[in-house]
Amino acid sequence: MEFTLAATASLPIKLVVFDCDGTLVDSQHAITACMDHAFSAVALTPPPLGRVRRVIGLPLAEAIAVLAEDAAAPIAQMVDAYSTAWQRIRHDKDMEEPLFEGVLDIFDKLDAAGCLMGVATGKSMRGLEATLDKHGIGDRFVTLQTADIARGKPDPDMLLRAMNETGAAPADTIMIGDTTFDIAMACAANVRGYGVSWGYHAPEELRRAGAHAVLNSMAEIGPIIEISEEIAS
Repeated sequence: MEFTLAATASLPIKLVVFDCDGTLVDSQHAITACMDHAFSAVALTPPPLGRVRRVIGLPLAEAIAVLAEDAAAPIAQMVDAYSTAWQRIRHDKDMEEPLFEGVLDIFDKLDAAGCLMGVATGKSMRGLEATLDKHGIGDRFVTLQTADIARGKPDPDMLLRAMNETGAAPADTIMIGDTTFDIAMACAANVRGYGVSWGYHAPEELRRAGAHAVLNSMAEIGPIIEISEEIAS
């Protein structure tokens, strides 16, 4: 069955790559708790939630450096402290990191359409696998790209690796994410990037960054699939 995610697309979509934090899962509270620990561990004042949300999606060391705003900050020590906190709280069954509404439904639709799925995230592979395992969705993806095995966003490396692993081309690949880093990565890889309005960067920022469109819910993908399938048939 041919499948496109946009009626104007000239080729069927083979690969859909999702960001994780802010797109599939609402991890801001867990991330903020770990960031608080990272800053407190070196006697620095933790940044407010609003600033932390701005850097979610970047590789961890880069995100911490942006928040610290101090060239002398012990970034490596702070990364270690963050990772220690994450390892502690990820085993907490009450940790707040829920899937966003509609995620499982759209996975089912994409599976039924024969579309491959992947993840490209600023998390480490260990962190990503822990999150996917927590929600029982690890087997949904055929390619996982993380900042510890590839260059981080907005560099296109993760998308290029995902396409190489799956045999997809830019014309039949899309990226779905909530930050301008996701959209910039998609543009750099010559892939259509779709923003989501429920994440950590505002819709108008995503559009300015070059988003093909901004989704207001995962459910909005469903009607587009149905329209595209009808046209393709």
